Amino acid sequence: MSRPLLPGAGPRSLQNSHVHFTDSAFAGAAGRPREELQSSLSQLTTRFGFTTVVDTASDPANTLALRQRIERGELQGPAILTVGAPLYPENGIPFYLRDLPPALLQQLAQPATADEARAIVRNSFENGANGTKLFIATPQGRGELRRMSADVASAVVAETRQLGGLVMVHPTDPDGVNAAVQAGVDILVHTTIDPPKSTWSAELISQMVARNVSVIPTLQLWGYELTKANVPADVRERIVADAEGQLAAFTSAGGQVLFGTDVGYMTDLDPKQEYVLMAHAGLTPMQILASLTTAPAARWSAAKRRGHVKPGFDADLVVLNADPATDVRRFTDVKCTIRAGKELFVRSP
Repeated sequence: MSRPLLPGAGPRSLQNSHVHFTDSAFAGAAGRPREELQSSLSQLTTRFGFTTVVDTASDPANTLALRQRIERGELQGPAILTVGAPLYPENGIPFYLRDLPPALLQQLAQPATADEARAIVRNSFENGANGTKLFIATPQGRGELRRMSADVASAVVAETRQLGGLVMVHPTDPDGVNAAVQAGVDILVHTTIDPPKSTWSAELISQMVARNVSVIPTLQLWGYELTKANVPADVRERIVADAEGQLAAFTSAGGQVLFGTDVGYMTDLDPKQEYVLMAHAGLTPMQILASLTTAPAARWSAAKRRGHVKPGFDADLVVLNADPATDVRRFTDVKCTIRAGKELFVRSP
């Protein structure tokens, strides 16, 4: 009999390293009635076994309020790490955000200088952030990209590190990946599908691995976005295959992968397809498990208290109904989710 991937079909805490709490379901989190928040919170996180999530850009005050209510026990939810509000290149708001209300657009940080960037980072940490997110290259429409200056990106990295946080980057294209690596960032929050037939060179991947840059693939997102854009199915498959190729090459080179889906922005809450695509890219069930457990714990300097089931570790556990070693879709077949010894989610019989 083969040994199950997860003991007893499995206790282990899971982390989704790319979520957003920007949906209207979470608006007004400080004073909104519990019953109006709890269902949406469970649907987004704990029903899929996530005991820790990383919010990769949101309204900082709202996410902090949500986190505080969870920690006070008013809501049953995961531990939330957050990067607060992201930073964009100077005059570089992406075209797909331009329809936001003018008052909100004015709040989006677009630092012109290194000093301005450092001040934004300090303020973000003072307001509860655990890291910083950069949009290092942003599409402006008609094929134009606006890129963050190297001195601003480097200043953000230095200031964030000084404050004990990690820098996460939306790279957009391979040149954005290279700029992020040169700036010394910690995590890329996507693979890239621009330009067409997007690839990462062996030299770039080697630098990423050497500099300990982690990657959150978000493969499911690309099919979701391309479907919205009415891209034909056969073309979608080829584009997603390019992103799978980046992940395969990065993993083969020894790169650290963190599981994440961009859920919250992506309205498809079920991460099943992400597991399937990661497996299709060549990751084994054990490698996928590591991307959910030991890798994010190590990346966020929490390896001495979570990521494993050991005496003295946080009692953050998920129990699956079946072993995902033979079918990675079973990672979503959650029987119950436990955080700090308390049940957050129990699937109905």
